[in-house]
Amino acid sequence: MLTKNIAAECATLEDFWFPKVIGEVNGQLLKVAKLKGQLVWHAHDEEDELFYIVKGELKIELQDRTLHLAEGDFATIAKGTMHNPIAEEECWILLIEPASTKHTGNALTPRTRSLEQQLNAAR
Repeated sequence: MLTKNIAAECATLEDFWFPKVIGEVNGQLLKVAKLKGQLVWHAHDEEDELFYIVKGELKIELQDRTLHLAEGDFATIAKGTMHNPIAEEECWILLIEPASTKHTGNALTPRTRSLEQQLNAAR
């Protein structure tokens, strides 16, 4: 059995847009991250992705609309959906996604983190 406090895990993070793996359930990774600004337009071709807002607010731009998420809200982004997360102010999130999910899909940026980096995030 593993127990952790999601907000406490988020509070340990130092870098924005650098997910940290905090658990796993049936091949799905639980990751926490601090966000501020925008990441990059990207898609995950084979994986759905769940964003849960722990603290703050997050906009997720989609090609046809923008989702506005507040603390306690979650949204599932279906595989193959182009999306661009934007946090005007600091936002803490929990991501739930398959272990095969690439951080920024096929879009490579200086913020892109490998799964190994996310697993070994020591903050």
